[in-house]
Amino acid sequence: MKMKKGQAATEFLMTYGWALLVVLIAISTLAYFGVLSPGRFLPEKCTVDPGFACLDWSVTSTTTQLVLKNGAGEDLTNVTVTLTDGASCNDTFVPAGGAWNNGDEFTADFNCTLTSGASFSADISFDYTKPSGLSHRGTGELITKVQ
Repeated sequence: MKMKKGQAATEFLMTYGWALLVVLIAISTLAYFGVLSPGRFLPEKCTVDPGFACLDWSVTSTTTQLVLKNGAGEDLTNVTVTLTDGASCNDTFVPAGGAWNNGDEFTADFNCTLTSGASFSADISFDYTKPSGLSHRGTGELITKVQ
């Protein structure tokens, strides 16, 4: 009689073992073909250092635009904004006159060659000079989909 209980337990474990194997293969297949790609589920965001704001953005296959606002409490000079994704986009924008007054916002235009529908992640950096004459660098990040 003990042999029957052992056989039943073994068959039980084997049945669920095969079922678990089938589920793992199905999940692996979905991940391989990109259905479970994490980039599809991550939210779009544009973040920059405190004192500044990334109000809006637009990314197409040829142009990337960022609307940035100065909330640092000071007028800034010698401003340059750089967008870098490490591959197909590395461009710099200088606002009119290189100045960025407190409370002002501007739209930075960048020329990038991207693929429509793809995920896009880039680093934002902006160099500026405070009224004291000292140079500083702010940073940020843009994560979105190319339209």
